[in-house]
Amino acid sequence: MPHSRDLALMGIGGFTGLSIVAWQTMFPWLKYDLQFIKTVMNVGKRIADDEVNERYLVRMFEESVAKYPKKTMVIFEDREYTYEFMNEQAKRVANIAYEWRFKTGETVALLMQNHPAFIWIFLGLQKVGLCVALLNHYNKGSPLLHTIKASKARAVIVGPEAELHNAIEEIRPELDISLYLQGYSKATVPDHYISWDNLMLLSPTAEISKSVRSSFNMRTPCIYVFTSGTTGLPKPAIVSQNKAIKMTKVFYAVGGTPNEIAYITTPLYHMLALSTLFSVIEIGATIVVKVQFSASQFFDDCRKHNVTFTQYIGELARYILHQPERPEDGNHKIRVMMGNGLRVDIWEKFQKRFKIPKIMESFGATEGTGAFLNTWGRVGSCGRLSPFLNALAPAKSYIVRYDPETCLPLRNKTGRCIPCDIGETGLLIVKIINKDVLEDGFYLGEKAANEKKCVRNAFEEGDVFFNFGDLLYVDKDYFLYFKDRIGDTFRWKGENVSTNEVANILTELPFIQDANVYGVEVPGADGRAGMAGILLKENVKFQLDLLPKIYKHCEKNLPIYARPLFLRFIKEMPLTTTHKQKKVHYVKEGFDPNIIDDPLFRISPEAKSYVPLTTDNIGTFLAKSRL
Repeated sequence: MPHSRDLALMGIGGFTGLSIVAWQTMFPWLKYDLQFIKTVMNVGKRIADDEVNERYLVRMFEESVAKYPKKTMVIFEDREYTYEFMNEQAKRVANIAYEWRFKTGETVALLMQNHPAFIWIFLGLQKVGLCVALLNHYNKGSPLLHTIKASKARAVIVGPEAELHNAIEEIRPELDISLYLQGYSKATVPDHYISWDNLMLLSPTAEISKSVRSSFNMRTPCIYVFTSGTTGLPKPAIVSQNKAIKMTKVFYAVGGTPNEIAYITTPLYHMLALSTLFSVIEIGATIVVKVQFSASQFFDDCRKHNVTFTQYIGELARYILHQPERPEDGNHKIRVMMGNGLRVDIWEKFQKRFKIPKIMESFGATEGTGAFLNTWGRVGSCGRLSPFLNALAPAKSYIVRYDPETCLPLRNKTGRCIPCDIGETGLLIVKIINKDVLEDGFYLGEKAANEKKCVRNAFEEGDVFFNFGDLLYVDKDYFLYFKDRIGDTFRWKGENVSTNEVANILTELPFIQDANVYGVEVPGADGRAGMAGILLKENVKFQLDLLPKIYKHCEKNLPIYARPLFLRFIKEMPLTTTHKQKKVHYVKEGFDPNIIDDPLFRISPEAKSYVPLTTDNIGTFLAKSRL
């Protein structure tokens, strides 16, 4: 079986001397690649054609309007909005923005919850060549102020919700740009603000000349999407017009048609929701927009609107699975669910119970230079990284060995990166072949952050790779699996521990709903010790007899260094707005009984269980754990 280092030996030219059947006999994993090539070639050709023809996202929208004027584009709270209506509103926005006389590529920030107006404001601003900074509407105070200033916005458009008005008012004295409020007339709008509703009421629906955006090019910023800010303040990731074009091809990767009805529950400022929206615009399909995710309403909504395509992220599927079983669970028209973060422990349970024909796990990053997609249905996988596909790809990808202390790739004696073996966890890097990306950066105005994502001279002098900061591995068939964020993986007793892997093991127990695993500092010890926040199922009351069951399960399924030293039984699982577990607060609190109200326990090999952790016994235990 060839190693990923042997790509040159498997060059495409080698196929001329052997039949495909012969190659498949020699390399049985090749059949998976051959299934994928047709899809890749189709998507790649469409992207290339759009780039040559300068078919930007806003042009795709205008083409869909011309082709399907009376077709429903957006369904929101039982109201249907046609392509024609959405375009009328977008033209009003464009006429407002035209009067600002901003330059092509300058920025307007949008602070708004999921709503059709979010979409038509974005499209209207695109009609006059403006970039849109998509603000996280959950942010307040300093983080919100930072994101507005970091985006270099010339104006902010604020949604009608009172909490958004309050959030912007709190930081208004620090802003010296125009602020437009929805939900107020010209007569009622507060001082220092401009009524957006009044402007929309008076704005004409005449189409703006396309010459206004004639200075567009592939590098012109389309949107800024902010990172989560888990390692500092959020950074504005640049999504160029070129990257936006690539984001419109999701439906072609899943065999989609204009008859597709997609369902979005994640915030529209997030890349997963945006890729679905952009794909709907390109193909002329329909999208159902939900203000906020509801586990109890998810499949009811899908049935009601005949949804064929939907998405998941983080722990969304786990919360849906936790709903009481109903006879109609599998009654729907969904043919594909796509997303990322579906953990292995519930993948098959979720798919079987809700009768989902196809689950497609993906891997990527907003600022990343590559992406992967599992189109084969292989449980737990997020795509493929085979020697053959890598040989075909213009931008090569590698999983390389890394230093868990510095979180950087390890180098050999000649200073080059070291590819991992099959089954070995390492850092994913993808070659940057578009030098414009290096010049423009991954983040707006973040030179240090941009350089931090680069791995230079990885395999030869002068090459540059993008560092995803994620740990992955491939199996013997070259299916790709996400292991953990490099910051979430911690080192204990000289070994690397994956928080994701430990959480998957813990949630195999029938009484555990979810587990939040993280590393905590132990005074005087190297590395971090494992700790798990345990959320029990709703119908399970905590009893001491659960503790030996957890101990026995960990003893059986985890190496000794990966077994959590501490357990914390929590009442709810704190999640980000994209349904990913929050860890920072838990890590800061550590295992201190003086500041934690939740029940705390420590591992006890003598008792073959976990026992209460108290201020009286913590010292003795820590002394032992440092050995």
